[in-house]
Amino acid sequence: MSRQRQIVVTGIGALSAIGNSPEQMLSALMDRRSGVGPIEHLLTAHHEFPCGEVKLTNEQMVNLLGLPAEGAYTRTFLIGALALRQAVGMAGLKPEELPKCGFINGTTVGGMDKSELYYTDFRTTLDHREYIATHDCGACSDMIAEQAGRFAFVTTLSTACSSAANAIILGANMIEAGECDMVVAGGSECITKYHLNGFNTLKILDTEQCRPFDRDRAGINLGEGAAFIVIETAESAARRGATPLCALSGWGNACDAFHQTATSPEGEGAYLAMRKALEMSGLNPADIAYVNAHGTGTINNDETEAVALSRIFSQSSQQSHPWISSTKSYTGHTTSASGSIESVICILAMQHGFVPASLGLSNPIADGQLSFAPTEVLRQPLNHVMCNSFGFGGNDSSLIFSKTASEVSEVSEASEPSDIFIEAAEQISCQAPLSEEWMTEPATPAVPYQRSTDPNFRDFFPPLVARKMGRLIKRAVVTSLRAIEHSGIAMPEAIVTGTGLGCVENTEAFLTALTDHGEELLQPTQFMQSTHNTIGSMIAIHTGNHGYNATYSQKSASMESALLDAYEQMRLGAIDSALVGAHDEVTPTYYTLLEKTGYVGAEGQTPCCEASVSIMLGREEKGSLCRLDSVRMAHRPTKEDLFAIVSQSVPDVVMLGLNGNEANDRPYADILCLLGDVSIPAAQYKSVFGECYSASGLGLYALAHCLDRGIVPAHMSLTGKEITGIKSALLINHSDGLNFTFVKLSK
Repeated sequence: MSRQRQIVVTGIGALSAIGNSPEQMLSALMDRRSGVGPIEHLLTAHHEFPCGEVKLTNEQMVNLLGLPAEGAYTRTFLIGALALRQAVGMAGLKPEELPKCGFINGTTVGGMDKSELYYTDFRTTLDHREYIATHDCGACSDMIAEQAGRFAFVTTLSTACSSAANAIILGANMIEAGECDMVVAGGSECITKYHLNGFNTLKILDTEQCRPFDRDRAGINLGEGAAFIVIETAESAARRGATPLCALSGWGNACDAFHQTATSPEGEGAYLAMRKALEMSGLNPADIAYVNAHGTGTINNDETEAVALSRIFSQSSQQSHPWISSTKSYTGHTTSASGSIESVICILAMQHGFVPASLGLSNPIADGQLSFAPTEVLRQPLNHVMCNSFGFGGNDSSLIFSKTASEVSEVSEASEPSDIFIEAAEQISCQAPLSEEWMTEPATPAVPYQRSTDPNFRDFFPPLVARKMGRLIKRAVVTSLRAIEHSGIAMPEAIVTGTGLGCVENTEAFLTALTDHGEELLQPTQFMQSTHNTIGSMIAIHTGNHGYNATYSQKSASMESALLDAYEQMRLGAIDSALVGAHDEVTPTYYTLLEKTGYVGAEGQTPCCEASVSIMLGREEKGSLCRLDSVRMAHRPTKEDLFAIVSQSVPDVVMLGLNGNEANDRPYADILCLLGDVSIPAAQYKSVFGECYSASGLGLYALAHCLDRGIVPAHMSLTGKEITGIKSALLINHSDGLNFTFVKLSK
């Protein structure tokens, strides 16, 4: 993809084990002072593992934020809110400017610190039920955003350890596409017993300070923290009078498509991500002065990352190899937040002209092939630096920062984007699977909670393979394979997934074992399959897809977040096809938890069901279901904002997410009232498919098939009469009345 706009960084904010601000982190880096040490805050039996904890208690952070002491706060939220405040403050963003600025957070554990503490109460009593609603990743992002004000849009990346880097990539793509001039992007993650024990089941935790890239390395030290950077166009910064700290000159994401936790011997995903970032920046490998490597300290990661780095930089002479170090020996591995924390470290290194030292590196691997930074701080100017972040499932991302915007290659004029079509759409839900029988003979769920009607998975997987996969993963892979087949596209260039909760069945099994039986005898498979991006990575592994791969977990706006990402990349010409998924499961236990929050189970509300939807986007009009005209997201929009969006081009029908719950339905009624005299037929989809975080994916699927046939069946129409002759449609959805989404389609 060619660059279209110059993007600069105008604000940074960070908390980690080596400091509660970028200034404190800089001091620790210059002094070679690690923050990894004995566990103090986390209530765990595993004190043999040193970690990099933020040196603040929850109570201290509540006071720093000026919050009421009795609120329902998670540690991930508190750390993130402080980092966001710093970044917004440094960039000089005013409250009235935030509605023009997007907020993108990367997290995986979300509110797990409170869920693991109160999980027994969640299941058996009403005590602490306020924390049920803070568990998911999207809730965490909403809470962080609320501390700053009203943004243009809010969403959440959840791709394990590459989450924050991917948040920055999405922000950059949104700016490139002209959707906004400014974005605050990064990630926040606290240490939990859940993932400390999860990594322990994989046998990759070190009982000493980690030693990335050392021949005697023994594993990782977990860390926690948060960091956000403010990125905007150079023109926006000049207009606001903001001083750029550096430029974001290149970015790339690719999938290793090899294994759920291990990396391929040749480091294919890492290599492709770095190559994409270099190509976008217009730089040569020899131009990179420093690489902040992912460098976890595990046997597998460091070896394959070294191979990938050698593949990238072998084209250069030995003298021009960049210095390489991993700063996880300072901060610990901050998992989802690592990409943004290490981006801040890269920016500090460029600003102050130094290469962070390699703590604990005495006997480097790949000796002579790569230039690992020494154990002392090197003073030298850095004009271009690379920051790598690699996650479970082979989700690999690379960012390149340049010292000044003027050093970025000349940008090209944006080409006129061609049309985008929904080529195929498949579903597994409470309706007959992999079919459109719901249009003429819909099944009617007769209970408040109903699981999906699954196909015979033996028709798709060998028995041994099927036994190793959770039900949601099987549904996602099957709908994906069918959508790819029916689209006529051999291989999508991107796999973009939306899931509000991920593989709940595995998460629940691991959490139940942890809370009921303690921190021993836990199963690694349950942990590995509990990360949200397991779904997208397993699709990539089954299809051998090395393209762009991302997962969004923004509650019931997860699908639209994924769709927006794919749509903007296609508009930019970065890709010509994408597989967009919306996948969520609801176990009996989790249904009872959601019922306690009021999300489901209200009198007269449609049943709670499950959803797995795969939609293929492409450029070919022939045989497609419909055209995808636009995707919009809005955070806490005013009535004027809503009217402007909905009335911009009056569709033939609006599809609403009505479910019979007064709190859920009120915003839809308000939108219809705003339209006043404009008579637009309205339809609903949850009466057919039920309610869950991915229900809007079924709404998009249904609307695409309705447009293909030119009718909305009577059982979906609010008047009970068939709506015919439709040529355009608008899908409207909202998440908790905070995040509104609008997807426009045409025949």
